[in-house]
Amino acid sequence: MSSVTAQKTNILDGARFVRLQFVDGANIVRYRIFPVTSFRAVLAKKHPRVNIAKATLGVAFLHLAEGFSASGEYYLVPDVSTLRTLPYKPGHVSCMGSLEEKGRIKTEVDICPRTVLKKTVTRAREQGVEFQVGFEIEFILLSSTSPVVPVHKFEHYTSSLALPAGSVAETVLEEIVESLQESGIEVIMYHPEAAPGQYEIVTGPLPPLEAADALVHSRETIYGIASKHGLRATLAPNVHDESAGSGAHVHISLHSTNPTSSSTRSNDALTDLEASFISGLVNEFPALMALTLPLPTSYARVADGVWSGGTYICWGIDNREVPIRLCNAWPGEEASRNIEVKMVDATANPYISLAGIITAGIEGVRNGDAKSFTMKPCMDVSAVEKGEKGRAELGIREDQKIPSSWEEACTRLKESEVFRRAFGSEMIDKYLALNKTMVKALDGPTDKEEKRSLLVQMY
Repeated sequence: MSSVTAQKTNILDGARFVRLQFVDGANIVRYRIFPVTSFRAVLAKKHPRVNIAKATLGVAFLHLAEGFSASGEYYLVPDVSTLRTLPYKPGHVSCMGSLEEKGRIKTEVDICPRTVLKKTVTRAREQGVEFQVGFEIEFILLSSTSPVVPVHKFEHYTSSLALPAGSVAETVLEEIVESLQESGIEVIMYHPEAAPGQYEIVTGPLPPLEAADALVHSRETIYGIASKHGLRATLAPNVHDESAGSGAHVHISLHSTNPTSSSTRSNDALTDLEASFISGLVNEFPALMALTLPLPTSYARVADGVWSGGTYICWGIDNREVPIRLCNAWPGEEASRNIEVKMVDATANPYISLAGIITAGIEGVRNGDAKSFTMKPCMDVSAVEKGEKGRAELGIREDQKIPSSWEEACTRLKESEVFRRAFGSEMIDKYLALNKTMVKALDGPTDKEEKRSLLVQMY
């Protein structure tokens, strides 16, 4: 046993239960809970693993998606490097797992979300690129889910009025942050957001797989602590018809093993590596959105003028009205320089959506797009406010628009050679089938308020 593994398994000392968990394609966290003695016995095996039904990966509301079977099992293999305490649930510890084919030791399952991201990171490293990733976690605290009632009725963006001393919201936010820090997750800051009952927590940068694992843990912590105080936390993208939605913006910094790719191009402040990466994102953005915005309700949040990224595929510097934002690009801020992808929300599986972002960007790097990428940054206002002439001057094509619907994004993903080559046709087809099953289930209630209640209860 390595010293790192030994240090991690020390977390089990004093624990009573272990939650061995994974996240399915529809972004539902699924777990098995083991008494710690039983979990230690699993780890003591030559090949630590437990059996899990293959259907678990492809079921939504007990409906099995097309392409999945009720027969067969996978191995769920614990990754002890992910062991974290659950301070809000004393005696409980969480551990992430990856899927392997049963009967074939160490044979990865290509549709396992953690495996998809691990392979994507490996391909990027082969292109000489590594990443650090951070997330903005937006959520709404509800006092009721049926009807949907937020903890306060007012829109208090960054205002102290949303966190009055002694309020349940203040208590919940403080406990969430303290719990995350105690479990080893860096919290940069937190603040009220723009919708009734809405808040945001910003976590520190980590390598992609570790970042996605930490995001899953952070979301479970948010849910758990809200529940302790008689509230429901929801990360659903579109809770209020007349207020801002909740996103899960991704901040990704690029690090090249090739120093020449870090040189800055004089015309737009991008490095060659950033230009190639953003070019890849722009080209694959319509297909990417089926991975980052996987439900029809996700598209209700996409609009101009609400800081969700606008309706044209473009990039800008510190402009919140573009889908791809270069942050901290000015002299003296190089240490925190990163690319923000705004059109991501918490209905998306974090492993798959992050793998999609990296895959799209790395395609631009692989093709050496830096020299051919001529789109200029959209500054100050949204692309739609620039008008047709202004967009043409920036190199934004009129057909370069965000998919207006879930159906359109799914069609673009289905047709994408880049993603089929990277992920494999089986993964793409099964992902879309599960997505379709989830959408149908969420659309089951005929009453609008019942649909909203179901959505906030699921996410």
